[in-house]
Amino acid sequence: MKKQFLYIIFLLFLLVAGGCGTGAQNSALTDQDKQDNQQTEEKTSHDTEAGQNTTLKEADAEDDVHEENKESGSLQEMQVHYIDVGQADATLLTFDSYTILLDAGDWDSQDVIDYLHSQSISHIDIAIGTHPDADHIGQLDKVIDQFEVGEVWMSGNTSSSDTYQRVMKAIDANQTGYEEPRMGDMFDIGDLQVEVLYPASISGETNQESLAFKMSYGDIDFLFTGDAESEQEQDMIGSGVDLDAEILQLGHHGSNTSTSKAFLEAVSPETAIYSAGADNQYGHPHQEVLERIRSFDADLYGTDAHGTIMVTTDGMSYQVTTHKNGAIKAGQSDQQEQSEREKESEPAEAGHNGAGQCIDINSADSEQVQEIIHIGPERAQDVIDLRPFRSIDELTKINGIGPARLQDIKDQAMACIGG
Repeated sequence: MKKQFLYIIFLLFLLVAGGCGTGAQNSALTDQDKQDNQQTEEKTSHDTEAGQNTTLKEADAEDDVHEENKESGSLQEMQVHYIDVGQADATLLTFDSYTILLDAGDWDSQDVIDYLHSQSISHIDIAIGTHPDADHIGQLDKVIDQFEVGEVWMSGNTSSSDTYQRVMKAIDANQTGYEEPRMGDMFDIGDLQVEVLYPASISGETNQESLAFKMSYGDIDFLFTGDAESEQEQDMIGSGVDLDAEILQLGHHGSNTSTSKAFLEAVSPETAIYSAGADNQYGHPHQEVLERIRSFDADLYGTDAHGTIMVTTDGMSYQVTTHKNGAIKAGQSDQQEQSEREKESEPAEAGHNGAGQCIDINSADSEQVQEIIHIGPERAQDVIDLRPFRSIDELTKINGIGPARLQDIKDQAMACIGG
């Protein structure tokens, strides 16, 4: 009995000892698991942070590549196309994977759209309308509708013309980004640096408050001023910004309202380019502007004489190629006479002529057209049948309207081309 009792006590001891050992072992495993789990969590956290750092490093590396490219001069080729769009403006910049369209030709043409297709353009990062005149934003609505456009930049000045209204509707319909840059703004678009030269603010002066830019690709600078005039050029000079540039697009199609001597001295261009239609009614480019350019010994090109003009640059040097090899000739050489002629003949945007009212001969109904001097019911119908008109001068197509009556119509200042 005593032996049995001792045997039972021994068995109980073994059971208790074994249970304690198992508990200790389980506790050890639990602590080890916790340690392993903690190490796993730390590793996962480290891996996540490493992944974030890798992403940031990749983004930083891309920026560093652009900076290194700028410093070393090893930039990819950029092409600047001054497109031949007649008496209008459109310039295409293509570089790396970026595309910028600066102005979009005249409202009654398809030439900008056709040219973009010919260059296999499918997207445009930034489409710029320097001001709301129909010869600068004329096809911008079609561009927005037919191409993938990232952003549209405009001055903020408005117009009651159909052209402007179509552009704004296209922006809304396509939910396209919209910006109104101002003097002093700086943008880095890939390797291209864009500096806004004008305006600082707007007051409704559409031509004068055109968006103006200095665009720098490496060491090569391009200047664009839309239809800004000499007073605005002086404002740019007074701002203290460095205007020196290798390539200057002449303001306002080579008009004597722009490209002043002081501005040329500030820019000191090696090459000057203007966009104008052959034998246009405004006499662009004006003789005095050509003389100023020649006095600076700058190479001069014009779309009326050379067709589409392309500047190709690697950021260190550039070359100019043209589609035609014509001769540049001035229009009316007498500045005062030309100025008066321009006031009389320039197609006005709807609602913006001197009389405070405007009858758009391309959209007005018969009754409205008859408010124009020398136009009765029969001629009003002729106007409607012969639409569209590119200028008021084309009213001479109407039977019975000759030079004298055309001058009366201009003096009345009621007929206009609205777009």
